[in-house]
Parts: sequence; C-alpha cells; structure tokens
Amino acid sequence: METGNRMSRRSRRDYLQSIYARYQKASRREKQRILDEFCANCRYHRKHAIRLLNRSLSTAPRRPRRRVRGQTYGAKTMSVVKAVWEAADYPWSVRLKALLPEWMPWIRRRFRLKAETEQQLLRISARSIDYRLRDEKRKQRRRLYGRTKPGSLLKHQIPLQTDHWNVNEPGFTEIDLVSHSGNSAAGDFCYSLNLTDIHTGWTETQALLGKGQEVVRAALEAMRQTLPFGLRGIDSDNGSEFINDHLYRYCQAQEIQFTRGRPYKKDDNAHIEQKNWTHVRRLLGYVRYDSPEAREAINDLYRQELRLFQNLFLPSVKLASKKRIGSKLQRRYEAPQTPLQRLQASGKADPARLAELQCQQQKLDPFELSARIEAKLKRIFARSREAPVPTKTPHRPEGASTTVVSPARTVAAPAPERPARGKSSSGWRKKQKASAVEMTRRGKRGKLQKQRRVSHASLRAWKSGKTQSAGFPHSHSAGGYG
Repeated sequence: METGNRMSRRSRRDYLQSIYARYQKASRREKQRILDEFCANCRYHRKHAIRLLNRSLSTAPRRPRRRVRGQTYGAKTMSVVKAVWEAADYPWSVRLKALLPEWMPWIRRRFRLKAETEQQLLRISARSIDYRLRDEKRKQRRRLYGRTKPGSLLKHQIPLQTDHWNVNEPGFTEIDLVSHSGNSAAGDFCYSLNLTDIHTGWTETQALLGKGQEVVRAALEAMRQTLPFGLRGIDSDNGSEFINDHLYRYCQAQEIQFTRGRPYKKDDNAHIEQKNWTHVRRLLGYVRYDSPEAREAINDLYRQELRLFQNLFLPSVKLASKKRIGSKLQRRYEAPQTPLQRLQASGKADPARLAELQCQQQKLDPFELSARIEAKLKRIFARSREAPVPTKTPHRPEGASTTVVSPARTVAAPAPERPARGKSSSGWRKKQKASAVEMTRRGKRGKLQKQRRVSHASLRAWKSGKTQSAGFPHSHSAGGYG
C-alpha cells in the first residue's frame, strides 16, 4: 500500500537504518513483508529496495558541506579595477594585473584610495579579475575585416620569411595596411599603415588617402623618422602596395632587409595582424573615411595621444617558448611589459629619444590620455560619410503659430505576400532575405552594437540625401558604448 505523504531523504535513510538489522536476521517470509512495507512507505522499486537492504551500511560520518566563501574584494576595489580596465582599452586580465602597479601613482591621485583598497588592488590575481569582470566581458564580440589585392611584381626578388621571428633586438618589423572603405571599395578612401616591432612590440601607425606606391613609401619613411630605434627590416604580405619597385629600391638604399610572407598564410605575419585589430580596427570601426579632413584627424590621433598611450602605458604579453607534447602545443609567455620597458631593457634605443620618452611618461596621465582619445574618436567618426546627420530643430519666430506640421513620410514599397500553406516557400524566403541590407558597425574598443536591418528604400534615400538619417547603427555617438 502507499502512504499519502512522500518521505524526505533523511527520513528514508533513518527508516533504512532501523529495519536493516531486522531484515538481515529475518526469514524468507518475513523479508517479503519487510520489503512490501519498505517499498510502500519509501515508494522504492522492489529491486532497488533489495539492493539497499543487502549491501552494507556505511558507518563513516558524512562530510560536512563546504561553506561558500565570501567575496574578498569589495565593490570599491572592483569599481577601481573596472575603471582602469576601461581606461586601458580593456586588456587581458594578466596584462591588467601587470598594469595596476605601473598606474598606481595616477590611481591614487584620481580615486583617493585607502591603504586597504590599495593593498587589495596590488594583491588581486588575474583569475579573480576574470571572474569578477565576466559579465562585462560577455558584452564584447569580435569581427575580422580586411581588403587587399595581391601584387605579382618583384616577387622573385623579395625573399620569403616562413619561419617564426627569433630576434633579440629592436628594428625588425612587420607592416600591413588596414582599409577604411565601409561598405564600398569604390573610389579613394583612407588606409591605416601599421608597423610593429617584433622584439619590443613598439607600434607606429599613419593614415593614408589611397594606397599608391609612392604614398606608402613616403609614409614608411615618416614613421622611420619617429622610431626610437633604427629600422633594420620589414616584413609584409603580398599586396601590390608593398611588392613594387618604389619600396624595393627604398629598402635597398636605406639598407633595410625586405621580406614577405607566403600568400594566404596570415600566420607568417601574426604580429602585425594582431596589431591591426587592437590598434586600428577596434578604435575606428568599419565605417568609411574618404576625405583629406578625415585623414588629418586620424593622423592627429595616431601621432599624438594614441602613440604615447599604447607604447608607454599598455603592457603586452610576448611568447617566450613553445613545445609540442603529442598533439598539443604548450606555450610559455613572458611577464607582461610595455614596449618602452622592453626598449629600455634591450639597450639598443637612441639615448636622446629614450630619455625624452621617459620624461613624457612621468608627465602624462593615462586617464586623461584615454579621455582625449575618446573625444578625438567622436570627432573622427563625425567626418565619416556613414555617420548619421544630427536632426536640427527649426527656429520659430515670435508670434508664429504653434501648430506643428508633420514632415512628409516616404511611402515604402509593400511587403511581398507570404505564399499560402502547402506551397513551396523557398522562393519567398530568398526574396525576403534579399529585401533588406544588414549593416553592422563596431565602435571604439571592440564594442559591437545590436544589428539593425535597413531597407533598400531607406538606403537609397540616405545616399541621395533626401532623409537626414537612415537609422544606421553607430557606436561613437554620445549614447553609445565608448
């Protein structure tokens, strides 16, 4: 028979212990009656009840449940960590932990820390930072983008660099172009010429309007003059902007080693591909810049705040060694350091420029640099053709009527009717898929706004200038993230 109420787990365990000794000594008929009562009260299957009564009872005491540890780092500590994380361009937790002691003089001045909070900031581990910032990190997404045209001239004269760079002094670099064409590659638009040093991670960037051979050569020469060390080698991809006679003769005249990677093998240029994302794409997004004013505004950011902020204040992680164990590749990394720290340790830098950089590092405030970068990025985005035009409120003279006349609305084309049930809907789905343009814009520091769908009618109206804003999502606005 079954009882009305189901017994709790502890009650069933106590009941088992009370009948266990009697069941072991009982006869066959008595065991059947005990089993019937046991199954009826505990609602066990008979086979399960037999297994419980036939096995030995454990006499060992139950282990107490582990107590949940409270939070070691309070809200004040984590608010400071989050503020530094945002100002430092959202670095990895290991880099952020190495950055906190370096930024501590400016953190004390800005947040007026107590001694206990400062000790917690210096003691917090990278794993704790990952755990406490996990909700913020989920909001970040990534997207890769590129546009290049392979060059065929002089390939036989420029040697391949297929092995991994193994240099212990600055001067050997990788270079690449990042396009800012937006949705269309027609006409001239801006590019970012990126150059990074293999040993120190020092990065220089310059904006170009077009990617002509002479333009790229002149930009490389301008960056060579600003480097705090001698340029001894460059390694590029196979694009025609690099594989040409202008750059080849320039490298021969300046005694610069010129190598290239294999076609369609981005791992050959892994250092610069990473910098293309962290130093260019995360900041400028995927919109189109095609005017001289936009190029000058981008260069003003590259040559001033961004160059100092990334090379003097942001530590990076460098691969120390790697070893293959079976099918796995085990990598070991050095302690995070800034490019300036690696440059000091190398002993190969220009002493005058190194002293100037050290003096600038002492005078500058990284939080102020980050705020100035934000302000300049908003002005740069405003110069893009794809930036929405702000709506202006018309001036109404005194005494005029307060009646508001609604503007004429553009009548959109009627949506296609859905086919009746039973018929094939594949053609209808294809038409629906082609009836809208999905546009994605990434804002400053890798934040991706929610995708919105813009109809072709709105896109044509926006391009013709008939409407002030076609509703394009962007992230450099006042209400956007970053």
